[in-house]
Amino acid sequence: MAEAIEYKQIGRSPVRPDGVDKVTGRARFGADLVLPNMIHGRVLRSPHAHARIKHIDLSDALAMDGVYAAISGKDFINVEGGEVGGEGGGTLGDVAKNVMARDKVLYHGHAVAAVSASTIAIAEAALAAIKVEYEPLPPVLDVVAAMAEDSVLVDENNYTKLPEKPDNASNIANVGKLVRGDLEEGFAAADIVIEREYKVPMAHQGYIEPHACVANMDETGRGSVWCCTQGHFEFRAMTAKLLGKDMADLKFIASEIGGGFGGKTVVYLEPLAVMLSEKSNRPVKMTMSREEVFRATGPTSGTVARVKVGLKNDGTITAADSWIAFEAGAFAGAPHMPGIMSMYAPYTIENFAVEAFDVLVNKPKVAAYRAPGAPQTMHAFECALDEAAIALDMDPLDLRLVNAADEGTQAPYGPKFPPIGFKACIEAAKKHPNYSAPVPEGAGRGVAAGFWFNVGMQSSAEVNVNENGTVMVIEGSPDIGGSRASMCLMAAETLGIEYEQVRTQVGDTESTGFCNVTGGSRTTFATGMAVTQACEDVIAECKKRASMTWGVDEDQVEWQDGVAIPAPGVNADVKPLSLAELAGNAAKTGGPIQGRASLNAQGAGASFSINFADVRVDRETGKTDVLSYTAIQDAGKAIHPAYVEGQMQGGAAQGIGWALNEEYIFDEQGVMENAGFLDYRIPVASDLPMIDTQIIEVANPSHPYGVRGVGETPIVAPLATIANAVSRSVGKRLCDLPLSPPNILAELDD
Repeated sequence: MAEAIEYKQIGRSPVRPDGVDKVTGRARFGADLVLPNMIHGRVLRSPHAHARIKHIDLSDALAMDGVYAAISGKDFINVEGGEVGGEGGGTLGDVAKNVMARDKVLYHGHAVAAVSASTIAIAEAALAAIKVEYEPLPPVLDVVAAMAEDSVLVDENNYTKLPEKPDNASNIANVGKLVRGDLEEGFAAADIVIEREYKVPMAHQGYIEPHACVANMDETGRGSVWCCTQGHFEFRAMTAKLLGKDMADLKFIASEIGGGFGGKTVVYLEPLAVMLSEKSNRPVKMTMSREEVFRATGPTSGTVARVKVGLKNDGTITAADSWIAFEAGAFAGAPHMPGIMSMYAPYTIENFAVEAFDVLVNKPKVAAYRAPGAPQTMHAFECALDEAAIALDMDPLDLRLVNAADEGTQAPYGPKFPPIGFKACIEAAKKHPNYSAPVPEGAGRGVAAGFWFNVGMQSSAEVNVNENGTVMVIEGSPDIGGSRASMCLMAAETLGIEYEQVRTQVGDTESTGFCNVTGGSRTTFATGMAVTQACEDVIAECKKRASMTWGVDEDQVEWQDGVAIPAPGVNADVKPLSLAELAGNAAKTGGPIQGRASLNAQGAGASFSINFADVRVDRETGKTDVLSYTAIQDAGKAIHPAYVEGQMQGGAAQGIGWALNEEYIFDEQGVMENAGFLDYRIPVASDLPMIDTQIIEVANPSHPYGVRGVGETPIVAPLATIANAVSRSVGKRLCDLPLSPPNILAELDD
């Protein structure tokens, strides 16, 4: 099996290829590009969370000196239907109306108009000159209340998508269900039953770089767009469709990206910048303020989850029944299905049901956030299991081990698992010195499992061999978690050369083959598979060139450690040929040496984790101190271990922040009251302990190097880990996040 192989390049942690440029400030992010004659675009946003647009008058803005163009919803074509690719969620028609409001505004901050002007100050003045007449409507802000038949409708044309024809419009856009076995029989067999309701608030990905782009269109309708994105091919497709353009007329270039975590998989500014550039005959730069990022880009869903779970005295789960409402924001597309696919996945449960709802509310349209949907659903179930462990006086790791999924277990969403590392994670946690250490006085220790199924999707790669034997890998996956280093390592391993001989470049949409979005923990798995296949194409070509040089058949040549050698038994007095020698002589044997691969990757291996933490709560102030945190996760094979550890630590930090402080706070009119990092509290270094990590490697048999994606799973377990630790610390089950000081004190005073 792959894990038994001793690799020469894979498993190293060389210095990241983008590191020097980023620490010296040379790296070019979305807002760094400056073009000749460039002007600036700005967006006018709704002051109402729900209102009809009666009239928009752009004339005063257009009359101002220095204003080049002004646009509103009437400038856009009507776009309907068509599911959005990647991680965006919803339909293309919804994306169109989210980019620019048409007849209604559906959340505070919804774009209603945009201008381009010679300076930012003039653009801001032009926005102030635009006259908009609104008819305010009551906002729908509570997800459970929104599901009621008598609720105000966010979208009067929304009907629940079910096989049976609905009679009435509703705020419920979609319903998802997973069912197996006999619930009644399962609960009858239980010795104890835990039943609770859990709430998780809407939260933002918190990337440090706001959205930014530059569009430069010419007189023929062709142009280029530079943007911070997780998927420039999908951005090109979405922008072209929203504007009625041929995507061949648009070139999208991915800049360096200052964080995304799923939040930069949907277009917001790009179609506006393209239209403004076309109308202005100038390049147009658009950037968001931090406030705009919070008010007008996709957070993740808030949820209400009701869980009932039955267990025997030995910890065996006999039945589980769950109901979850997901906030979609103003348009359909909450991650309700990924959430319920993940909820029970770490466990063997014979009798279960889970039903989830995708519900419209007057808040920003949600977007992906690392394992979208899974942190919320697994928070509920993992908290219920912790309460059961206390009731049974059972170690929470032992309870999970009794029920742990293994190779051959049928996942709740259908297929049987191939080799997986969940039991290995639990066993590693039981042996970990942090777990065997006593719980500090006054603290509580929380345990939770994490899961993400991972995806494959489409990727392309090209490998070019330079004349001196160095190698250039060109692929189309924006690097948001170390993929360039991983591609170099896999290319070097496959070719049998040193990592230092390989470079990787993320190509634009005209320079490389199609690649789906960097998301879903797919990039090292799928694009890595394409790179590996392209390198195998190079090896085949090198063997062919060596056979020509030696005058032997191709099947008489082997490739070993970056060198062409005669196959065993071949009687030929020839000198082995290195990659550099073959490349240097390529002109005489057929021209440049190159390999290509394009694929739709199958067999993405599921990833499991176990997290545990010691947390102490000050009962007088409600302040929570995270004393220690340990994350253990199956990576299949860690291509670049330091990057894998970084993913695990980053996900833990984000999950801890979400559990303890992060939430969108709205007033009664649907206005977000904490749209900035001063009031939206993400963790800083002083809030966190050193996050200990342990990488488990149970190879994914579907990947040449055993890779499982690792980017999503790290954020899944922390919410429940912290909630369980806090609940044990205070001696009371706390079910609603965030566990901020005011919320904890309110619970303790109740």
